[in-house]
Amino acid sequence: MKKKRSFLKWAGGKYLILDDILKILPERKCLIEPFVGAGSVFLNTNYHSYILADINSDLINLFNIVKTRVLDFVDDAQVFFTPRTNKLDFYSMHRTIFNTSSNNYDKALIFLYLNRHCYNGLCRYNLKGEFNVPFGRYKKPYFPQKELYQFSEHAQKAVFTCSSYNVTLKNITTDSVVYCDPPYIPLSKTSNFTGYYINNFDFYEHKKLVYLIESIFKNRSIPFLISNQDVFLTRLLYQKAFLYFVKSKRSIGCTINSRKNINELLALYN
Repeated sequence: MKKKRSFLKWAGGKYLILDDILKILPERKCLIEPFVGAGSVFLNTNYHSYILADINSDLINLFNIVKTRVLDFVDDAQVFFTPRTNKLDFYSMHRTIFNTSSNNYDKALIFLYLNRHCYNGLCRYNLKGEFNVPFGRYKKPYFPQKELYQFSEHAQKAVFTCSSYNVTLKNITTDSVVYCDPPYIPLSKTSNFTGYYINNFDFYEHKKLVYLIESIFKNRSIPFLISNQDVFLTRLLYQKAFLYFVKSKRSIGCTINSRKNINELLALYN
């Protein structure tokens, strides 16, 4: 089966290692993702139902709009993908509108526009919660019409929620499997993208997540699959799991030269 791409560009997206993930992701009735990101794993699986969460309210709002109003959304979004809209002044103006608007539908439209026109497709906010990624200067940004329709169709089986991982995992049922893709432990001080939505996800938070996962697995036998970079700290964190090692390439980096091969780790509690 041909792999489906997300309609978003996304740092840390799992499209490049999907085959490795799908080989070991356990079968259950419901897939839960506390860090859904662009949704590549969701799009390429066929569970009976999904609970998909993220702390980024703009992302979850966009997903809910695409799920419920995809025909209107595609018609309205495509006008943002013309030569006139691919200019710095238009981008800057709509970034400001996005940061000040309270209209969920308008914010969803502009979020897609920003994602496809900003530098490297990054999603980054300042301490005020304002999207602050600069203009990308691409020749002709791609309008993901096919991908939007595919996402909306599959999303009819999903519930999207803006919540932290501990809230998402609080009331999961025994017929579920959980895939966790937390912000990666950085390879260096300059590669830290973990603050993409205001709150930083530091090593202490990683330890809290692992403690919660191991507690749920031990007491309720609910399987978990976690992805992260293969570094000493992650091997230490997930030492009680079955570890799988895969090679990948960064799909997004601050510079073209930073998009190098990286070693990734998959930790399975099953």
